[in-house]
Amino acid sequence: MNQDIILGIDPGYGRVGYGIVEKAAGQDWRALDYGCIETPSGGEFVDRIAEMHRQLLLLIKKYKPTRMAVEDLFFFKNVKTAIKVGQARGVILLTAVENKIPVDEFTPLQIKQAITGFGRAEKSQMQKMVAMILKIPGKIKSDDAADALAVALCAGQSLWKKKLK
Repeated sequence: MNQDIILGIDPGYGRVGYGIVEKAAGQDWRALDYGCIETPSGGEFVDRIAEMHRQLLLLIKKYKPTRMAVEDLFFFKNVKTAIKVGQARGVILLTAVENKIPVDEFTPLQIKQAITGFGRAEKSQMQKMVAMILKIPGKIKSDDAADALAVALCAGQSLWKKKLK
């Protein structure tokens, strides 16, 4: 059976959103898991990204994703935060490469366009569409997890368009 499992990531260093979606041929996308990897705010930065790496490895081992999709950095008002998120993003990408998982990267604009058809969609619109596509009842509690599911779905749509050609 032709099946894809995509691990979507909303990068950060204090909170990393993750969403794992699956699609088998002829079926709709479904959420396998979603949530946040959280590291203690008082901890050393290197310890925090090492913990993030360990938690990602556990998700990879459990779900065996065939692809990883990561949101690209777009804009940060705080340069110090942007640098830290960029470093965490490097750890995320390296984790995928070490585990021989192909990586897709998407900007927020691309993700919003893929999910809602409108690149300037509001966060609430995005969350509603993600929940509707994946048939998740109610509101997804974590914005980071909802964003990660959106990243995974964006990659999934892109992947299946390629397969249909």
